[in-house]
Amino acid sequence: MNLSLELTNEQSIRLNELAGELGVDPLDLARAAINDLLTKPDDDFDRAAQYVLKKNSELYRRLS
Repeated sequence: MNLSLELTNEQSIRLNELAGELGVDPLDLARAAINDLLTKPDDDFDRAAQYVLKKNSELYRRLS
């Protein structure tokens, strides 16, 4: 999939600066940032999982 987006001048400068600091191509950095965003677990899911783990911690301990 090809995607085109327009960055503000400030965003473009910052992307280039950060990519330079990291020693990567700005396009690769942008791809990595998008990938991180798309693969990050949902906060609601994390809260629900933590609730279930805490609620059932004694059961899990007994099953171990």
